[in-house]
Amino acid sequence: MDYVLLLTQTLNGLQLGVLLFLLASGLTLVFGIMDFVNLAHGSLYMMGAFICATLTFATGNFFLGILLAIPVMALLGYAVEFGLARWLYTRDHLSHVLATFGLILIFDTLVQIIWGEAGIVVPLPEWLDGQVEILPGVVFPIFRLLIIGSGLSIAAGLFWLVNYTRLGMLIRAGASNRTMVSALGIDIQMLFGLVFALGAVLAGIAGMLISPITEAEIGMGNGIIITAFVVIIVGGIGSMKGAFIAAMLIGLIDTLGRSFLDDAFKLFMTENSAETAAPAVSAMLIYILMAIILAVRPQGLFPPKVR
Repeated sequence: MDYVLLLTQTLNGLQLGVLLFLLASGLTLVFGIMDFVNLAHGSLYMMGAFICATLTFATGNFFLGILLAIPVMALLGYAVEFGLARWLYTRDHLSHVLATFGLILIFDTLVQIIWGEAGIVVPLPEWLDGQVEILPGVVFPIFRLLIIGSGLSIAAGLFWLVNYTRLGMLIRAGASNRTMVSALGIDIQMLFGLVFALGAVLAGIAGMLISPITEAEIGMGNGIIITAFVVIIVGGIGSMKGAFIAAMLIGLIDTLGRSFLDDAFKLFMTENSAETAAPAVSAMLIYILMAIILAVRPQGLFPPKVR
């Protein structure tokens, strides 16, 4: 096996895993604590990309665009919670799905009105728009390494926030028994609003980081949100540790499967059959993994201890 290709695709898998974790961590916080199914979480990912693009062009600096976009995403997330989500907590999941599906249509229409139908390519600083040799013969884009490093740093920060801070303690207590937390004098509505805003920021950062590679475009979050739901189901709904490990696992399986599955099939198939079957099977690998996990461990790999 070509070790250069293997190492390169492994890093690409880690990069995809980091982006999935950023998206899924917010989703698992909202779903795990508030029991709220937010299909529009992918739209917040899209809004993060467009807002960052606008601020990058306005300031001429990609990093300044990200820093300014983060509080905007927090306000947007809080507004969504205040204006829609908090009125639906007592309703069933079908109501959540219908309401947030409508929110997806609203966000897509708003993006079309404000930014137009064409996508926006976000420019990178010149020093990030290149490649670096990380091992002899192995070169990798600098920006993708930055995404991996940033994602791992944010994951470490979230671990500290959830496990070692008062806010994290309240979040974990809210996941266990929101009525008891409210009875202790904690403003549970404010806590829910902060959690929703944090989830919007995490989704927005994922969109901001991917926009220079793909581009900011309408509906960019509608496909990846399905994969994010697979991540939280495999990892365990409400579990930050589970979301991280499942995101890395799914990122690697998806990327390596698309790259090497045809070679594996050629060991026992004809070349034509392998090249025909591999793309279809590789596209299903993460769903096969989810089906296996649901069959043997329905609560996910690392469910929260409170459940």
